[in-house]
Amino acid sequence: MSSYTYLTKSGYEKLRTELEELKTTGRAEAARAIAEARAQGDLSENAEYDAAKEAQGMLEMRISELETLLANARILDESQVDTSQVAIFSNVKIKNLKTGKELTYKLVSETEADIKQMKISVSSPIGAGLLGKKRGEIARISTPGGTLEFEILDISIG
Repeated sequence: MSSYTYLTKSGYEKLRTELEELKTTGRAEAARAIAEARAQGDLSENAEYDAAKEAQGMLEMRISELETLLANARILDESQVDTSQVAIFSNVKIKNLKTGKELTYKLVSETEADIKQMKISVSSPIGAGLLGKKRGEIARISTPGGTLEFEILDISIG
């Protein structure tokens, strides 16, 4: 499996902005919280100090995670996506064959997934089940709730 993360330009910029925010404002706030807790005296029984150090550790872990992700990111041009079959960054209009309900999802990387915006990860059960399918094909997808069947109605970009 590839160690690359495929992102849109906007997804890459969003993560880069988050990283810069964490490195500047986030680190400054963590240092301030530790200094305030340290000023309260005995560190061996200081829950605020322990919490501040824990928060700093979580912050540094997220910074490291973002740095690795961005270092291994590949920015794809959405306009170059082949619409003959479902691929990352495709908009896929599907019909649930059991309910008759039609939905349109955009397939994206895990870091850009947002179900409220109808963006699903290509590594999710539904996303993975749709990959490579063509218009008119039926995708049979195993989910924790059972097998779902979707007809691929349309594939587009944008």
